[in-house]
Amino acid sequence: MTCKIAPMEHQKWMEKALNWANKAARKGEVPVGAVLVKDGRVIAAGHNLTRARKDPTAHAEMVVIQEAVKKIKNERFLETAFYVTLEPCPMCAGAIVQARIPTVIFGAKDPKAGACGSVFKILPNRKLNHRPAVVSGVLKYESAKLLKGFFRRRRKGKIKTWG
Repeated sequence: MTCKIAPMEHQKWMEKALNWANKAARKGEVPVGAVLVKDGRVIAAGHNLTRARKDPTAHAEMVVIQEAVKKIKNERFLETAFYVTLEPCPMCAGAIVQARIPTVIFGAKDPKAGACGSVFKILPNRKLNHRPAVVSGVLKYESAKLLKGFFRRRRKGKIKTWG
């Protein structure tokens, strides 16, 4: 199954993911947002909640996948596109593979934990039974700017750190 979203729509959906990332930043969470889209509508959307939930697995991608499972009552997300402002980490990439998401579109690369080629190559990986297509760099400057600004403010003590 493939994603039926035209490449020209990627910016529109990534802007929605960036809105979620901004919500995360306002809450003191690392500003990563994600949106799962099917047939021109959002199935689920969210942002990092690791601090609020005190859960290291509450990345934006995991939050969105869990929300989508509840909504569609299925663990497979065929014919969807997954937009995320930061390159997925290995945990999230694994969940994306298990959910059979056909297309992942991300903004900024993650040089410390990226699993779409920056550090690891989980998405796509020819050895896996499911190989999502990956589109990188959609609104990458906006995504990177949000992340860099957040960490700059946190280093200066302007953002509460939780332990």
